[in-house]
Amino acid sequence: MQGRLSGAVLTVAAAIGFGLASPASCFAQTEPKPSVNDYLPPSEPEVSRDEWRQRIEDARRRAKEVSRERRDHPELYKPVPEDPDLVATERLLNDDSLQRGDIVSTKKGMFVYQGRPDQPRREQDFVPIAPKATR
Repeated sequence: MQGRLSGAVLTVAAAIGFGLASPASCFAQTEPKPSVNDYLPPSEPEVSRDEWRQRIEDARRRAKEVSRERRDHPELYKPVPEDPDLVATERLLNDDSLQRGDIVSTKKGMFVYQGRPDQPRREQDFVPIAPKATR
């Protein structure tokens, strides 16, 4: 019986030895899974309540200054009206779909496009079409 007992003790001791030599994986030893915070940029350190209140007051003060400036000098903030003729000319000069011989109509009359595709467009590329004389 003693032989069996010592054999069992040796078996248990061997099992414990193998267990210590190759530890079983446990949750404490595995790498933690990435969280959402791992993908976000590092944030600024939190501000104190007084710093936060100061930022709010500074923003309010700046907003009041801008409001006062706009009220005192409204002429500085009026949009500049675009010249419709200039806008139409720019649109024609930048139109990539125009082909030689195309006719365009403007407030100033009808024009034939005579430009070349390998050259930049110029106003001189649009030749006026003379209206027919009425009898």
